[in-house]
Amino acid sequence: MKFDEFLQSVSKIENIPLPAESSQFKMSPPFREQLQAQQKNAIKNAKNAGVVALFYPDQEHETKLVLILRKTYKGVHSAQVGFPGGKVEKTDASIKDAAIRETWEEVGVPQSEVEILCAMTKVYIPPSNFFVYPFIGISRCTPKFVKQDTEVEDIIEVTLQDFISESSVVTKTVSTSYSVEVDVPAFHLNNHIVWGATAMMLSEIKDLLKELL
Repeated sequence: MKFDEFLQSVSKIENIPLPAESSQFKMSPPFREQLQAQQKNAIKNAKNAGVVALFYPDQEHETKLVLILRKTYKGVHSAQVGFPGGKVEKTDASIKDAAIRETWEEVGVPQSEVEILCAMTKVYIPPSNFFVYPFIGISRCTPKFVKQDTEVEDIIEVTLQDFISESSVVTKTVSTSYSVEVDVPAFHLNNHIVWGATAMMLSEIKDLLKELL
């Protein structure tokens, strides 16, 4: 889809009710409820993070979505695909500001070029004890991505058509942060498997966009 057409379609996005948890649960790992129950005390002190699902025109003015492949490290989100974004710092005026700042830091899109269209439904992440607040954003110009080498292994540019295609939804066996292999619903995008909280957020974004496109 051309970006101008995409912009026209999403112009009334704030008037559409969010699919919320009913959409997110489509991509929820089978062990999620158990993990969340185990975190019932820790969740009271959960930290906040903001991420941006950033849509933009490529050089041919086709609509794309940017994701990132995180570096391999000793942590629960090692080598996983996610949105640009991160935890809220004391200097951030809001969670939205944190999401925009982190997007600039991780993929190099200037904060002035990120326009937030709407906030989506927050997702709790048990392994890291974070509430993640996703936002749908746009850049009206083609970004010149610059990855943050300390945090980002690769920048993944996904076409809108691939993202909303039903064929992108698969079931994969993954190794969790608890060293257990399980079958989970996932997105297969640009030869990457996207599962867990990111897949849950993508599911809600996909369902919302399909009401508009």
